[in-house]
Amino acid sequence: MATEDFSGMGPLVARLGRAGQRLRHADRVRPWVLDTAVVVLVAVVFCLPDLLHAAGVIGGDGDGPRRFRVAFTQIPVALMLVLQAGLVLPLLWRRRAPAAAFGTVTAVFVLQWAIGAALRADVALFIALYSLTLHGRLAQLPWACAATAGALGLVAARSSVAVSVWDALFFLLSTATAALALGMVIRIRRAQLAALRDRAARLEIERDQRDRLAVAAERTRVAREMHDIVGHNLSVIITLADAGAYATAAAPERGKEALHLIGDTGRQALGELRRVLGVLREPDGPSGAPALSPQPALTDIGALCEALRAAGLEVVYRTAGGVDALDSGVQLTVYRIVQEALTNALKHAGAGARVNLAILVEDTRLTITVQDSGPPAPAACPGRVNEEGHGLMGMRERAALYGGYVSAGPAGAGWTVRATLELTSAGGVR
Repeated sequence: MATEDFSGMGPLVARLGRAGQRLRHADRVRPWVLDTAVVVLVAVVFCLPDLLHAAGVIGGDGDGPRRFRVAFTQIPVALMLVLQAGLVLPLLWRRRAPAAAFGTVTAVFVLQWAIGAALRADVALFIALYSLTLHGRLAQLPWACAATAGALGLVAARSSVAVSVWDALFFLLSTATAALALGMVIRIRRAQLAALRDRAARLEIERDQRDRLAVAAERTRVAREMHDIVGHNLSVIITLADAGAYATAAAPERGKEALHLIGDTGRQALGELRRVLGVLREPDGPSGAPALSPQPALTDIGALCEALRAAGLEVVYRTAGGVDALDSGVQLTVYRIVQEALTNALKHAGAGARVNLAILVEDTRLTITVQDSGPPAPAACPGRVNEEGHGLMGMRERAALYGGYVSAGPAGAGWTVRATLELTSAGGVR
């Protein structure tokens, strides 16, 4: 159950607020208790005095001055009990069936005044009207108001002997209006509170959804980075290991060189993995933030090509246009696309293949082209035409961030990857 904070209010208001909160909670658990309490209170305050006067237990002026006693009919105690029960008992279901309760009370009220009897229990009509306004359907209010006005008009006509009709109507209709207004005010207030609670719940759900989407996006980003780092470096290491194994017998120095390159590539991969995984850990150091290395940029593509050349891939790299003016986000995207495309070329075309890498910037468009010559023996690359793994999906996702696209397919004996980025879509030019 939601609790309200009354700490900023006065002590009396805070106590009343907490008492009201406990009362509402108890009413939700046992709603019949409050309904029964209302009926008992009305019976004690308004029904019991009339019964005691009618039975002669207590004296006094009866129903008031002589002109009032003459205007109204004295009825037997048994009939009075029946009329009081008809007025008060329907209040037991005033919240569960407010229209039925109001209709029953109004019918008994009209019957009572039709025979000329006046009872203090007539206050039940105003309670029923208040309950219908608060708990009933708004479409029922017009006929309820009309029925109330008609019933009170009958009372004013019966009381005309003792009091002016207009005075009686003013008093009675003012009381009915007060009951109607009180029920409407509380109804509007409850609707406002319900709307605020619903809005708060929806905002909390939306916040949780945004958090989950942010987590999913971050997982995708980290998975893409891990795939690019691990996939590229493992491909280079495997190629170097295979080449070193063949070269050890014929040229031990070449095998030793391959081992050194494997070590350098592994250390580079380990450093990049630590950089990516470092952002996922809680900060341990006194500075409160993990030590991060700069993200790869276009200047690092040269070193990437050198590592692939050491693995046996002949890479020809050229650029054209204002590549130096690209911002860091675009440079990282270009680097990762080039890294994945070159890794696929090394994996499928193998050592000894030739790769042409071109990066071209024209106005607001950047184009990356990676074309390899294919494997020395075409049969060594089965099924590459239909292959589409996480690498190609990652390249397309990166390009889509800048409104671009990636296409990949065979070109002669080799394979061509072409990526296009729209630099204006994400502010790609500094």
